[in-house]
Amino acid sequence: MFTGIVEELGSVVSLERPGGDVGTAPDAVLTVRGPLATSDARPGDSIAVDGVCLTVTSVADGAFVAEVMPETLRRTSLGGLVAGDAVNLERALPAGGRLGGHVVQGHVDGVATLVRRTPGPRWDDLAFEAPATLTRYVAEKGSVALSGVSLTVTWVADDGFGVSLIPTTLAATTLGRLVPGDVVNVEVDVLAKYVERLLSTGAVAPGDPVEVAR
Repeated sequence: MFTGIVEELGSVVSLERPGGDVGTAPDAVLTVRGPLATSDARPGDSIAVDGVCLTVTSVADGAFVAEVMPETLRRTSLGGLVAGDAVNLERALPAGGRLGGHVVQGHVDGVATLVRRTPGPRWDDLAFEAPATLTRYVAEKGSVALSGVSLTVTWVADDGFGVSLIPTTLAATTLGRLVPGDVVNVEVDVLAKYVERLLSTGAVAPGDPVEVAR
């Protein structure tokens, strides 16, 4: 798991399509340069790239390689990366580590589009457009991970939501560079998804014994 606290801005070295071009290849191989992220990385480790949990397949010269599956390319913005793009990097949380943000799995639910950016004296307010299939899980003052960054939701509507970025977030993550029209990877709070699943399937299945408090 991750915390949504970005450790490093990495740089895309390449995004290769082993089976052909973007239109024909269902998967991809991503190479990212990140000296901090690779400082203790080994094959099999997990690194979140723009909020997407990827498995390291090899490490060399301050860069790591990861395979990107078709489901990941469909759900996230990784398929649009090109060499030189900056990406947010976070290593998996070690046992006993500080949970500085919130519980982030690196399992992206979809993407949202920046529609408005309002600068403040020392912060920026960002408004995103997102489908109701995502916003149904977003709550005002709840947590959301945008491109791997743990943020507090300032407002929410059926078709979008807002967040505010402090100076550190503006300087240390890719969110500080977003312009209207850019997309971000969205991971909603995992608790909301499990609650909905339990309610939709029924917490108690028909025929299960039910204890009555006496």
